[in-house]
Amino acid sequence: MQRILWLLYAACALVLALDLVVHRHTEHPWEGIIGFYPAYGFVGCVILVLAAKWMRRLIIRPKDYYQRSDLPPHPSREEDAP
Repeated sequence: MQRILWLLYAACALVLALDLVVHRHTEHPWEGIIGFYPAYGFVGCVILVLAAKWMRRLIIRPKDYYQRSDLPPHPSREEDAP
């Protein structure tokens, strides 16, 4: 596990070093900032995780959802079919 983490760190350092060398054809001035795309990706992932936590509160089912008897029967069951 430790080896995988070090390989990941090395890959991140390599990509950051390549960011200094490789010329990018940017459309906006802020895209030329060193490390802009990694920071943009990190912020985007954080926002996605926070949005998912918020959405979970809206759409979560109760723990006893599948044991409740007030739900209509599922149409694919053989005993419910005519």
